Amino acid sequence: MKDAFGAPQSVLVLGGTSEIGLATARRLIACRTRTVWLAGRPSPALESAATELRGRGAYVRTVDFDALDTESHETTLGKIFTEGDIDMVLLAFGIPGDQERDEEEPLSAVRVAQTNYTGAVSAGLVCAGALQAQGHGSLVVLSSVAGERARRADFIYGSSKAGLDAFAQGLGDALHGTGVHVMVVRPGPVRSAGAAAEVPLATIPFTRTPLVTTPDAVAAAIVTGLRRRSETVWVPGALRAVMSALRHVPRPLFRRLPV
Repeated sequence: MKDAFGAPQSVLVLGGTSEIGLATARRLIACRTRTVWLAGRPSPALESAATELRGRGAYVRTVDFDALDTESHETTLGKIFTEGDIDMVLLAFGIPGDQERDEEEPLSAVRVAQTNYTGAVSAGLVCAGALQAQGHGSLVVLSSVAGERARRADFIYGSSKAGLDAFAQGLGDALHGTGVHVMVVRPGPVRSAGAAAEVPLATIPFTRTPLVTTPDAVAAAIVTGLRRRSETVWVPGALRAVMSALRHVPRPLFRRLPV
């Protein structure tokens, strides 16, 4: 259960090496979170992330999780919930893909779609059911501004995030009144320190403007959104107005915009 300060005491990060996921875990540990599960493919990076969070005072466990292996999700994630209540699940996995390659290699495009959408739907439903069974908890879904309107530069990635966003909104409505809170997070382009950004900067508009964000800024917005029980969080907040305007630009004009 959440503590007296409203912070979750236990967190499950799906996408255990995600920079946004780890930045969020660090902030939550500073806010009294004590148990962190990092779910991801076995790798030195996953173990390194777990070691670092343990150094911050959290009890950290890793679990083998593959977004593409949907047949294993119910068993793998179900075992985590048998260990004790999970106050928050952060669905943070996803791949940006490579638009040019993916257009020429349909199987590569399918991998983007299956990871970002199909895998997320599977894991999201399993976790939502477990949260509902325990009677409380938050499911935070990392969407993207790229899903707000299809763009020539990244429509494969963007379409996968658009589907995920719509799914998460509908799931939030389905769980309303059950004690389970669903929050959709829509970051702009993320300036990541890792080898690849959560959202590929080269294919997203506004990359040289204040609308570019960082993993830590997204994490801060997630923590604030949890406290407020927000349903949708834009990072940075100004993106809400920007994307509201862009959604209504006629397609012939939109095609000519430098976005």
